[in-house]
Amino acid sequence: MKLTHFDPAAFLAQHWQQTPLQIRNPWDDWQCPVEPDELAGLACEPEVESRLVVQTGPEIWALKQGPFDAERFAVLEGSPWTLLVQAVDHHVPEVAALLSQFRFVPNWRIDDVMVSFASTGGGVGPHFDQYDVFLIQGRGRRRWRVGQICDEATPLRPHQELKLLADFEEKAVYDLGPGDILYVPPGVAHDGMALDDDCMTLSIGFRAPSRAELVTGWSDHVLDQLTDDDRYADPGLAAQDNPGEITAEALDRLQAMVLEALGDREQFARWFGASNSTPKYPDIDWKPEEPLALGDVRGALDEGVPVLRNPASRFSFVREGEGVVLFVDGETFECLAEVADLAADICGADEMTVEGATPAMVDLLLALANMGSIAFAGDEDDCDDEG
Repeated sequence: MKLTHFDPAAFLAQHWQQTPLQIRNPWDDWQCPVEPDELAGLACEPEVESRLVVQTGPEIWALKQGPFDAERFAVLEGSPWTLLVQAVDHHVPEVAALLSQFRFVPNWRIDDVMVSFASTGGGVGPHFDQYDVFLIQGRGRRRWRVGQICDEATPLRPHQELKLLADFEEKAVYDLGPGDILYVPPGVAHDGMALDDDCMTLSIGFRAPSRAELVTGWSDHVLDQLTDDDRYADPGLAAQDNPGEITAEALDRLQAMVLEALGDREQFARWFGASNSTPKYPDIDWKPEEPLALGDVRGALDEGVPVLRNPASRFSFVREGEGVVLFVDGETFECLAEVADLAADICGADEMTVEGATPAMVDLLLALANMGSIAFAGDEDDCDDEG
C-alpha cells in the first residue's frame, strides 16, 4: 500500500504541529494490515502491552490492563468497549511495513503503532496527547471530535488511570471510513467513538522529548563523567570592599564551568543518539539461538540474502567528520569509509541487499545480527523474540 494521493511536503509546511487534518483515503489500495482475531491474540501475550477500556455508564470509563484470557473477549457484550494494543508493528510485519509511508518524518521521532478495536459506541474518552499522531481507520467507521488546545494546566477528571478532560470544547467533527486518516498535532483535544462493531484504528505516534527529559538525561550523563577534582578556582583574587558580595566576575566563572561541561555538542549528540535508540520493548529481539560467526554472515551475503531490520529495534545515525556514528538499540558504533555508507543505508531501509561487503562491513552486520537488531531473510522466524 502506498500514499499515492498525499503530498508530504505540503502537509509538513501547512499542518505538521500546526492544525488537524482529515485525509480522505489517500492509499492506492487500502487493506487493513491486521485482523481483529490477530489483535485479540496479541492482547493475550504477556510480553505485549495491552489495555481494555469499558464504558460502564454515561461519561464513565473503566480501564483494565492486559494480558487477557481469551474468554475475556467473549463476555463484553452490553457495554461499549475498546481494546488497545501497543507496538503492533513489532509483532505484525504488515503493520511495520505501513510505517514506510510515513518516513517523511525522521525515524528517531517515530514511537510505535498502537491498534485499537472497538464495539459500537466504544472509545477511551476525551483526551489530548503530547505527541503528533496519525489516526488511520483500518476497518469500520469512527467519529472523531476535535477540540481545544490543551496543556498540563488543563483540568482533568478525577480518574485514577485515564487522563480524561474535565471539559471538551468541540471544534470539528470527522467521520472516518476504511483508509481515511486524521492527523492530530500535540496538545489538541480529541475524542473518538466507534460507529459500528467492526471499528479498528491504527495510531502512529511520534516521540517528542520534553525539555525536562533532555536536561535531566544529559546532565545526569555529564555528572557521571565529572570528578571532585574539577573545582572552582580564582587565582589573582583581589580584595573586595564588601566580602558578602558574590561578584559578577565570580558568577561568570561559575556559570562558565556549568555551560562548558554541558556544552560539548559532539558528546551531546552521542548521548542523545544512544539514549533515543534505547528500545521501548527490549524483550522483543531477533537474537539467534546460537551466535552467528563471520562465515555465516559472509555466506548469506554471497547468496544475496536480504538484510532485515528488526521492527522493534531503533536505528539512527549522526554525521561526524568523514564518517558516521551509528546508534542501534542503545549501542554506539563508529563507522568510517564504506562502513559509514552501510550504516546510513541500513538506517534508511527496512530491508536491503548488501553487495561487495568488505570485512569491516561484515563485522558490523555480525554485531547487529548477534544483538538481535537485524536478521537475514528467512532467519528471523528462527530467532528468539522474547529475549
